[in-house]
Amino acid sequence: MCLPLIAILPASLLADDATAMLRSNGIGVLVNKNPAPASVALYSDDLIETQENSVARIETRGSSANINPGTIVQFDGDELVLDRGGLSVSTSRGLKVRVGCLIVTPANDAGWTQYDVADVNGKVTVSALKDDVNIDSRSGNPRQASQGGRSNRVTVREGEQKSREEKCGAADIKESGAVAGKGAILNSPWARGAGMATIVGLTCWALCQSSNPISPSGP
Repeated sequence: MCLPLIAILPASLLADDATAMLRSNGIGVLVNKNPAPASVALYSDDLIETQENSVARIETRGSSANINPGTIVQFDGDELVLDRGGLSVSTSRGLKVRVGCLIVTPANDAGWTQYDVADVNGKVTVSALKDDVNIDSRSGNPRQASQGGRSNRVTVREGEQKSREEKCGAADIKESGAVAGKGAILNSPWARGAGMATIVGLTCWALCQSSNPISPSGP
C-alpha cells in the first residue's frame, strides 16, 4: 500500500499546482530558458519564448492564447505579461494582457472575447476581433501608481484597432523558473513532491520493520 502512495503523491501535487498547459510543435519553444516538449504544464510566473520559426498555444480554463513567433510572454494565472512579440487571446473569463504600464482587459466578462495584442519596438497595437476590449494605462511614476486608480482608458470596439506608445519601458517580467531557479528550490513542485514522498516512505519503513511493540512489557 505504501509503494503506490509514494508513486502517486508527487504526481498529484504537480497536477494540483498546474493551472494551464502549453502546446507546441516542440521545436524552438522555451519554458524558463529550457527546451519545451510538445505538451507541458504551466505554473504561475513561467516564462515562454518562441523563436522566429515557432509558435505555441496556452490553454487554461475558459481561455486560450496563441503565441506568435519571436515572442516572450510570462504566464501569471489570469494575466499574460507580454515583453515583446504578439498574442491572440480568446477568453470567457477575462484573461488580461499587460505590456509595461498598459493593461488590455475584455470589456465584457460574461461572454467570449477575442483580441490580438502586439508589441513591436515599444508600440502596442490592440485589435478587437470579437466584442470590445479596454486599454488602461497606469502612471510610470511609482508614487502615482501606488495610489491606484485608472487613467487614460481607451476602448477598442469590435472590428477596430488602436495603438499606444508604451512610455514605461518593457513589461515587468518577474524572475521565473519552476524548472530552473525561481526563489528557494524547496518552493518548487518537484521539491515538495519529493519531500512528501520521503516522509511517506520513512513512515512506511518504520511501521513495517517489526510487529514487536516499541516498549515491550518485559525485558
